[in-house]
Formats: sequence, C-alpha cells, structure tokens
Amino acid sequence: MAESIRTIPPGFNFERTAPAISAREWRLHGSLLILTIITTTLAGIILVAPEVPAPTPPLATPLDYLFYIPLSYLYWGAELVKYAIANPHLIAEGATFSASLLAILFSHEMGHYLACRYYKVDATLPYFIPAPPIFLAGTFGAFIKIRSPIPTRRSLFDIGLAGPLAGFVVALPVAVAGILTVGPPVQTAASEGQLIFFNDPLLFRLISKLAGVPLDPNSPINPLYMAAWIGLLVTSLNLMPVGQLDGGHGTFAVFGGRAHRIISRIAFITVVVLAILGFWLHNSPSGFLYAVLLGIMMKVPHPPPGVMEPLGTKRTVIAIVTLIVFALCFWPFPISIR
Repeated sequence: MAESIRTIPPGFNFERTAPAISAREWRLHGSLLILTIITTTLAGIILVAPEVPAPTPPLATPLDYLFYIPLSYLYWGAELVKYAIANPHLIAEGATFSASLLAILFSHEMGHYLACRYYKVDATLPYFIPAPPIFLAGTFGAFIKIRSPIPTRRSLFDIGLAGPLAGFVVALPVAVAGILTVGPPVQTAASEGQLIFFNDPLLFRLISKLAGVPLDPNSPINPLYMAAWIGLLVTSLNLMPVGQLDGGHGTFAVFGGRAHRIISRIAFITVVVLAILGFWLHNSPSGFLYAVLLGIMMKVPHPPPGVMEPLGTKRTVIAIVTLIVFALCFWPFPISIR
C-alpha cells in the first residue's frame, strides 16, 4: 500500500537510528495478522465452497428489518463454517489461499520495511487490515507507516519500489502454480448463470502460453490462481505513478517533483477514461474505485527527499524493470460482469 512520507525538517539528523519495536507494537501487529489469517482463510473457503443454504431471519418487528442483513450474513457464515468442518478439504483450500495471498502482501510490506531499516528510516511493522470474508480477499491489504523523513533520492527510490518488486517475486511462483493446477472447464447451471469474470493480466496470459495451459472462465475456482490474481492487482495499483503510492515514490525519485505532478494527472485522467470504458464495455464499475483512490492520492502532496543526488545506472535499470513488472500486472479491465 501507499507509505506516506514526511518533509525533511531543518537540522534533521540523517544518522539517527530507528527505535526498537515495543512489546505493545508486537502484540498489535501480531493480533491484526492473526485476525487477517482467519478472515482470508474464510474468504478462501467461500471461493471454493458450493452454495450453502442458510435459515432466513424472521421479519416480525421493525428491529428484525434493521438487523436482517447482518443476521442473514451471520446465519450464512455459521452454516458455511459447519459445512467446511464437515468437508476438511475446503479448509485446506482456504488455508492455501490465505497463505499464498498473505505471503505476497507480507513480502510487499517487508520490502518497504527492510529498506527503511537499511536507511535508518523509522517505520512501523506492517499493519494487516482484515475484512469481512464476504469480500473477495478477506482483507483490505496491508501498509506500513513511515514516521521519519526520507533522507535521499536514492533511499526514496529504494524504499518505494522494494515493496512491489518483492511482492511480485513471491507472486510469480504462486501464479505459475495456480495456472498449472487450473482444472478443465465445467459447464454447469451455476457457470451458465455466472455474472462476474476475472480477466487475466498479461503475466497470466504469458504463463498460459508458455505452459500450454488454456485459461477458461468456466474453470473451477483455484485458490492459488485467485491469490496471485489479487496479488498482481494490488501490485499494479500500488505501482500507479500517482501521489504517494509506491509508483508515485519511484516517479518522484526518477523524474523529480514537477514531472511527478504532470505524470500523476495523466495517469488519473487515463484511469478515469478506462473506468468509463470498463463500465460501458464490461458492465463493471470497479474502475471507478481506482479513479476515486487515485483522486484522493493526488490530493496528498509528495515532499522531496533531503538530498536529490543522481540515481545512477543500476537504479535506472531497476526503474525499467519495474515498468515491465507494472505492464505484466496491470490489465485495463480486470473484471467483466455479464
């Protein structure tokens, strides 16, 4: 996720060391991680489980109407858990989804965190954000909070891009395993009535061609495939060259503040156009979520690092590699609704 950085205050000591992690922080971040493991495992079970019938809440009083939706969700969740306990293979698949997705997210955030530690920048451990399992991933992602300014242009570049590159390195074998284990298409009444289709990013399409495994929207849901799909979606979003997203940090480090503002606006306009086209061609409003997020990020100013030294050849090559990673992860219309 985006890591907000601060302006360099006058007289800032670039040689200071980051403070040690307190026991309270370990408890907080550990608790959020455990809760996210639970919610993502349940989300994985939902992905692979068949439709589970659940009792309908009564509608006798005004309070019944008020609590109808949360009670329906609660009853359905309880029945799903019972069904999963009776069918342990579903729990195993849910755990596979959780472990794969969280490995990608954890690697992403630890890339940022370890780069911060290397440059003696004060940063928190990753905050994992659990979400109700009915949401696709069971998590709203993760982030770290940078609590001290970024000292140099090179450290801004390294801290900003270490996260998405580390996450991509982990997502790559998950994607390969997910595609190699895709089952044959199954034409059922449920698949004929399917409304949501997950369109494959360029990386999936290349792996499919190289492995000789055709991708079909009617294939059974695969936990590894979905974990990699979500991981690449998160990576592409974070690499958008806007504001204080990871791609925004990289863009600022490579091109400077003025070009960063121009590129941010171009990216925002492009995403708005894609959102409109996505709604028109694919009946999907998901692109507008991108546009809203990027619009918010554009409102957050990007402070310059303390020293704007040259990046050098090595980091220029890494910038090109990162652009290729973005192209492999990004797909203009990730979801189609039919």
